[in-house]
Amino acid sequence: QVQLVESGGGSVQAGGSLRLSCATTGLTYSSYYMGWFRQAPGKEREGVATIRSDGNTNYADSVKGRFTVSQDNAKNTLYLQMNSLEPEETAIYYCAAVPLTVANPLRAYPQNYWGQGTQVTVSS
Repeated sequence: QVQLVESGGGSVQAGGSLRLSCATTGLTYSSYYMGWFRQAPGKEREGVATIRSDGNTNYADSVKGRFTVSQDNAKNTLYLQMNSLEPEETAIYYCAAVPLTVANPLRAYPQNYWGQGTQVTVSS
């Protein structure tokens, strides 16, 4: 059974940092992009960053240079280091496993596996 469990969300002031973690079970990392998505109230879910088992990464333009995605294969855990956070990045952040066959790994496909999400709130 596939499970993705996020942790590390919380409240931070603008310019601050947070590190999200996602513990996974039932997944073979080499078969998926592992990634982070977010959804703000009233908005669609959007891709933030993905990483492939060979270390190849993809980032949304809005987070390049500030966010870093990484994974620890031995611990079956995915991470997202977020620096210089902005109030408009307040959202629920979701961990996801994205099939390698998709055209755009930063797109929220229904066939992705999803975690339950963790709230990130950035105050001004």
